[in-house]
Amino acid sequence: MSCLEKAIVSMVEVFEEYATKDDKNRQLSGTELAELMKKELASPEFHGKVEPAVLQEAMTNLDKNHDGEINFREFSMFLATLARGYYRARNKGKGNKGKPDKPE
Repeated sequence: MSCLEKAIVSMVEVFEEYATKDDKNRQLSGTELAELMKKELASPEFHGKVEPAVLQEAMTNLDKNHDGEINFREFSMFLATLARGYYRARNKGKGNKGKPDKPE
C-alpha cells in the first residue's frame, strides 16, 4: 500500500479500536476519546510540533452535532485539524512563515 493508503487505513482502524469498547460501535464516548488521545498522541515529537492551542481548537470543534459522542465524521475532522497544526509547525520558517495555507 502507498503511504496515503496506509494513513487512511490507520485512521479507520484507530477509530474502530476505541469506538468498539462499548455497545455504541460507531461512536466514541468521552472516556474512549480521552483514552485514545492519551495513548495515540503521546510521542514527544508530536507534542513538540503541535501547539497546545491547536489541540484545544481540535477539541473544541469535535462534537459538531452536540450529542456528547464523536462519530467518524467528527473524528476525521479532528485529525485534519491536528494534521494542519503539525504541518504548519513543521514548515514554520520555510517560506510561508507558519501562515495557514491559502485556499486554491
